[in-house]
Parts: sequence; C-alpha cells; structure tokens
Amino acid sequence: MAKKEEYTDAIMLLKADHRTVEDLFEKFEKAKGDDKKVQIAQQICTELKIHTMIEEEIFYPTFRGKIEDDTLDEAYVEHDGAKVLINDIMANGADDEFFEAKVTVLSEEIKHHVKEEEQPKEGMFAQCRETDVDLKELRDRMLDRKEELLELAKSEGLPPARLAAVSVEGTAKA
Repeated sequence: MAKKEEYTDAIMLLKADHRTVEDLFEKFEKAKGDDKKVQIAQQICTELKIHTMIEEEIFYPTFRGKIEDDTLDEAYVEHDGAKVLINDIMANGADDEFFEAKVTVLSEEIKHHVKEEEQPKEGMFAQCRETDVDLKELRDRMLDRKEELLELAKSEGLPPARLAAVSVEGTAKA
C-alpha cells in the first residue's frame, strides 16, 4: 500500500487515482482478446468503486457546506451514472454484446467527471483548496479507508457499487 508521504494531500491522492484509471482505460483500448479486456475492465471497475467510496464516504461529506452544493450534488449523480455501468460490466463481462461500448462510455463519463473536479479556479478541487479543511489529515483518513477496501477487494471482493443519488427501477438508493 502507498505511504501517506507519497501524496501531499487528499486532492493529490484523488488525482493519482484519476491518472491510474486513465492509464487503465488506455490499456483497455489497446488490449487484444476478450480475456485481457475483461481483466483490465475488472481492474478499472475495482479502482473506480474504491475511488467513489472514499470520495462519497469521506471527501464529499467533509466539504458539504464549505463549497457549492451543486458541485457536490452533480458529483454524486455522475458517480451513480458510472456505478450503473460498473455493476453491469462486472456482472456481464465480455459475454455482453455491448461490453466494449459500455467500457468506452464509462471512460467518457469518467473523463468528464475528472475534468469537472480538476478544472482550475472553478472545479471542485479548486473550491476545496479555498476552505479551511486540513487536507493532510483528510488524506490520511482516505488512505486508511482505501487500504481497507483494497484488502476487501483481494479477500472477498467488493460488493456491487451502491447508488447514492439516482433511483433505478428495482434498485434502491444506498
């Protein structure tokens, strides 16, 4: 597991996660063969599930009332859109005739979400930096939780991603 010192603060931890997933999407695009594509897609989904969990459990609630509520609300909804695809990709794999299309759309959704979070001056991370939140302490809590989730992913596997803001027929919000 990463050492706390590897990331200067919570935002740098999240940005590192973004770069990891971007690299995995590139590998997926270049991969040959269903087995390799499924392996990379599962890795993408696991990374995204862990990332969204630490954001929704720790990062976003910390900034509620400190940055624009609309920014946070949109982030939760964007996460839920991604989670629907993540759960579908994990459940159906390459046997799904739309497998590659779903991974491609997930990639596009994540690129949009990352752009909004990382946008200079007005993005979520820029707003967060303007608050009085201790971003190093927040990083430490997020890394501890990330480590727990990585261990769970290795031992029993992560449960399906739970929706936080969007209602889907037959799916209750978390």
